[in-house]
Amino acid sequence: MRVFVAGATGAIGRRLVPSLVEAGHEVTGMTRSPDKTEALRAAGAEPATCDALDGDAVRRAVAAARPEVVVHELTAIPPAFNPRRIADEFALTNRLRSDGTRHLVDAARAAGARRVVAQSIAFAYAPIGDWVKDEDAELFLDAPEAYRSTVEAVHSLETTVLGAEDLDGVVLRYGFFYGPGTSYAPDGAVAEQVRRRRFPIGGNGAGRFSFIHLDDAARATVAAVEGGPPGAYNVVDDEPAPVSDWLPAYAAALGAPAPWRVPGWVVRLVGGRYALYALTQLRGASNGRARERLGWTPQLSSWRQGFVQALG
Repeated sequence: MRVFVAGATGAIGRRLVPSLVEAGHEVTGMTRSPDKTEALRAAGAEPATCDALDGDAVRRAVAAARPEVVVHELTAIPPAFNPRRIADEFALTNRLRSDGTRHLVDAARAAGARRVVAQSIAFAYAPIGDWVKDEDAELFLDAPEAYRSTVEAVHSLETTVLGAEDLDGVVLRYGFFYGPGTSYAPDGAVAEQVRRRRFPIGGNGAGRFSFIHLDDAARATVAAVEGGPPGAYNVVDDEPAPVSDWLPAYAAALGAPAPWRVPGWVVRLVGGRYALYALTQLRGASNGRARERLGWTPQLSSWRQGFVQALG
């Protein structure tokens, strides 16, 4: 199939493009940076240089590629961000999730594509009830102001993709990425914070994180490109885990000191409301629907072995 990948040079895009090529697909990779076109050619894709926030340019690029499937992997998340400034630091990503999504869906429809597959997140569920959520659970649309714009942008993306006329819309709610090029890699921002003991187990440490290795995320995306019914899917490993479990294991795999345990009020004072929410209330996600309907299973079924493998 002809597949158009927007965000082809991001963390997931760099794994996805070669996976699609290896699976026999004809890939066009979109990037906003002319400097990255040669890397796309080396990966086996035809490059398209385009600003995702320029609707006319997106329409021209997609039309030239004549794709059957458009894949949306656009983000602009800073390598290291201050949780106290999450609204500001995620502002561009939020625009890509709202305006950028509309541009891609409109361009896909105009070009005669039949399917759109879009990146979402599996950590935007409302912190009520069960600690592990399936795709029918409600999103945290009444989140505190600092985080609300992110959830609203995610909701906008999902509504646009799943409600697109004449297109099969698929939303992949990825867990926290780990692997090369992510903040959890040995040279990443989270690793640096953990080494410096600046990523504590805060409050009760009950916040559930759902992880996914980039390679497993890419495999799930290929499966969604090739088939499966429209809808939303959590793309996460088999073991959502509280911070109090995974963070010490991550530090050990990294060869870093054990994380501090600090009261919740200290987390809020230093990191703000979002940091306290993530460490104490964040909900995890279940991958049952993706297993059943996409025929996908994570090769790294748990972050336990995944961290050891990824961090050496």
